Amino acid sequence: MSNSRQTTRRQFVQGVAAAGAAGILLPSTNRARGADSPNERPVFATIGLRNQGWAITSKSFKFADFAALADVDSNVLGANVEKTQKKQGKKPDSYKDYRKVLDRKDIDAVMIATPDHWHTKVAIEAMYAGKDVYCEKPLTLTIAEGKLIEKVVKETGKVFQVGTMQRTESGQRFLQAIALVKAGRIGTVKKVTCGIGGMVASLVIPVASVPEVLDWDFWLGPAPKVDYRALPEMRKGYGGGVPLYSNAHYAFRNWHEYSGGKLTDWGAHHVDIATWALGASDTGPSKITPLEFSLPVAYKDGHPLVNDQYNAATSFKIQVDMPNNVEMIIQSEGDNGILFEGSKGRFFVNRGKITGLPVEALKDNPLPSGAIEEVYGGKVSENHSANFVEAIKSRKQPISDVWSHNRMLEICHLSNIAMRLDRELQWDPTKREIIGDAQANSFLSRENRKGFEINM
Repeated sequence: MSNSRQTTRRQFVQGVAAAGAAGILLPSTNRARGADSPNERPVFATIGLRNQGWAITSKSFKFADFAALADVDSNVLGANVEKTQKKQGKKPDSYKDYRKVLDRKDIDAVMIATPDHWHTKVAIEAMYAGKDVYCEKPLTLTIAEGKLIEKVVKETGKVFQVGTMQRTESGQRFLQAIALVKAGRIGTVKKVTCGIGGMVASLVIPVASVPEVLDWDFWLGPAPKVDYRALPEMRKGYGGGVPLYSNAHYAFRNWHEYSGGKLTDWGAHHVDIATWALGASDTGPSKITPLEFSLPVAYKDGHPLVNDQYNAATSFKIQVDMPNNVEMIIQSEGDNGILFEGSKGRFFVNRGKITGLPVEALKDNPLPSGAIEEVYGGKVSENHSANFVEAIKSRKQPISDVWSHNRMLEICHLSNIAMRLDRELQWDPTKREIIGDAQANSFLSRENRKGFEINM
């Protein structure tokens, strides 16, 4: 794989220096700041279009124009080009190789919805290419990747929104939950339980021919080179729906090579809200204990011993020791949502409801005027995409910034490491490393496959 199109840190710094000497902004940055017109719409591109890729794109048509789409699956790419053309009345350009998107000077920002193992590489290269970034959650595959993204955001000054849309959407129920906690309506918080559901185990998935529409090697990208696998009877409907069992192309969240199971899927949503409510968005836990869990395949030294079945945990109960003696439980059992328990009461919140005596008490004792806005840091945006566009114009970081996201995602990553190694982990939230466990610390980073390195 050629890296000829990648923008490195050196090229970025040279470009900024040249622009500064000329007393002008880079063209992309100039458009994003609305220098041409205060009402000018930013120009976007989406990289990775299956499922969430289309979801975040469709939410953004009201606020931005899409000039390009990229995906390694020609069926997915073609279908989304057609839908985008119908939505905005203009056909976007289409690419298999995302780097061709980054080459374009007319594109202000990219929305990234690739599988997780691609997020960091694409995001960093996009920032060095002068683009603001909206990246789906979970932001990273490892804790080290999170630190790297933070470094590049700071270095480039790019706006970076993470797709944890519960911070903006869901009828503001999660914002109300945080406001209730901050207003002391449940007293001192003692325990927070995040119900995030479990995974299903798979059958043995045999090696299969790669569909002609898919560039499998490019899909794997930074991940190890492996065979494409699928159940033959499921592949008959390729492109017409999502099969129950398949290789990572469909079910990437079920494999540690590409994601982190439910812990980094739903965990990235609910642990985020819980951490925000606890005021722990700039710190972290002291201990992570896997109370009970089930892995679908055998592991040795933290690595699965087979590669023909899903390997992310199917069920689990994790205890996390949070600051101020708060106990956080992350579990697969029970209702999907967050249960907050304090010295004066408790309540439950998810995307569809917020219930409990403290909520019922709002009828007679409502939250102070502006309590939701205070949590949000201003008027709540129409949706998460709107917040991103507002941040592009203001050049301030949006509501789902990389720093708070990485802090809470560290909890999810550490929970997976604890289960893979089957032991309790002590965490130093200041140094952001596991205490006294060299083997566990080796899981904080992962080497990219040759030819898919991140050039800095």
